[in-house]
Amino acid sequence: MTTGYRSITVPEGLDGMRVDAAVAKVFGVPRSVAAELEVLIDGTVTPKSTRLTPGQTLEVTLPEPKEVPMPKDEPVEGLEILYDDEDVIVVDKPVGVAAHPTLGWEGPTVVGGLVAMGYQLPDAGPPERKGIVQRLDVGTSGVMVVANSIPGYSVLKRAFKERTVEKTYNAVVQGLPDPIVGTIDAPIGRHPSSGWKFAVTSDGRPSVTHYEVVEAFREASLLEVHLETGRTHQIRVHMSSVGHPCVGDPMYGSDPNLTKRLGLTRQWLHATGLGFTHPGTGKWMEVTSPYPEDLQRAVDKLRS
Repeated sequence: MTTGYRSITVPEGLDGMRVDAAVAKVFGVPRSVAAELEVLIDGTVTPKSTRLTPGQTLEVTLPEPKEVPMPKDEPVEGLEILYDDEDVIVVDKPVGVAAHPTLGWEGPTVVGGLVAMGYQLPDAGPPERKGIVQRLDVGTSGVMVVANSIPGYSVLKRAFKERTVEKTYNAVVQGLPDPIVGTIDAPIGRHPSSGWKFAVTSDGRPSVTHYEVVEAFREASLLEVHLETGRTHQIRVHMSSVGHPCVGDPMYGSDPNLTKRLGLTRQWLHATGLGFTHPGTGKWMEVTSPYPEDLQRAVDKLRS
């Protein structure tokens, strides 16, 4: 990323694009960073949601790049190995743990925990993301696969890109979705007024979520969810967009009273299963993760 003052004449290829999306695309900065920058169009400070017109002058001062911290090879409480071999490691990620280090995150990571266990993760991808081929939000627990070899990394990366991996989640959402079996096909992008949130937006990335109600309670429903895409906060955003936010998820509109009654301190969302073609053997394999104690306790309370 080139830092400092930059000025360009908006080309035809950016016609109609949002300012923040254009800055991210042209200057190679993350969309979250672009959303925080002051941008001038023809000399006037402009909202990030403004659509560009060819021939305009776009001016922006880009920040100095920050160095992403390297993973701390420290034991991670609750991080369990569900399966491992020379090509893959499948972990049960606890809540409160990131997949890998990022700017602003100083807590535990899956990468650091695996290194502390003695795994020699492959030098594939950025150095702070050794072996990482998928991510789960810090606030989401469950099954997650990590590459344990360079060939494993290449095959798994391609599998996630081509959407041949089966990702299954369980979520407890408020109310009863109608229909009880459905698909939410709605693009997801940065929230127009909160750069740290996401939302269904007209210029977002294509996002598809399939859900089915497996158990209905008086105030909430337990869903089985399958993802075609893997956008940040996808299930949380999609379920909130149809009026059924995940229980325990105040960022996307959950009822704090219900959250308190169920004793939750995070959203009820768990990655219960992962199915993929093993990069070494070529055979299909599936790994599952049981509910952690806090989520199981909340379901038990709903049932009672």
